[in-house]
Amino acid sequence: MAQTIIDKLYSDNASVLEYLLHSKEISMYSDLDDKLKKVLVMSAASFFETELRSIIEAFVLQEANANAAVVALVKNKALERQFHTFFSWKERNANAFFSTFGEVFSSHCRAQVKADKTLNDAVSAFLELGETRNQLAHLNFGAFPIAKTSAEIYSLYKMAEQFLDFIRRKLIDERGAVPPAAPVVP
Repeated sequence: MAQTIIDKLYSDNASVLEYLLHSKEISMYSDLDDKLKKVLVMSAASFFETELRSIIEAFVLQEANANAAVVALVKNKALERQFHTFFSWKERNANAFFSTFGEVFSSHCRAQVKADKTLNDAVSAFLELGETRNQLAHLNFGAFPIAKTSAEIYSLYKMAEQFLDFIRRKLIDERGAVPPAAPVVP
């Protein structure tokens, strides 16, 4: 994935954090890191929501043969204010999301995630960011503690990008189609 606003947000602030650390301004470093990790979580989760919705909209546009009524129906009734219902955040898997596209697609995607540790970790990172975002939004943003550093949050973000790439490939490039099963060789 190309550099995003999240990458810029992190790199701009990481250089300030590095300066504070080398200047032995530990309390300022700690304060900035505490703020940055919350901003990173909220920004990354918001970015992922926007990107995933765009992928789904593009998929529907493509598969509905650019029928504006079908696209509007999906956008208004399936996507608008529905993003957080697509996932079981605490379970750290995307099975609920995959299931929205039917059992065949779901089984295929679950098998691919299970067979690929990197992809499984990407799904887990995506869901961890989403769950942490929900906690920040609903459990007192200012006082909510995040045990990870901003660097660890950014690492989650970079890992989670791979989940979006997977979904983009499955829905846009492969058009939601599941490859035919390999023939059984006797």
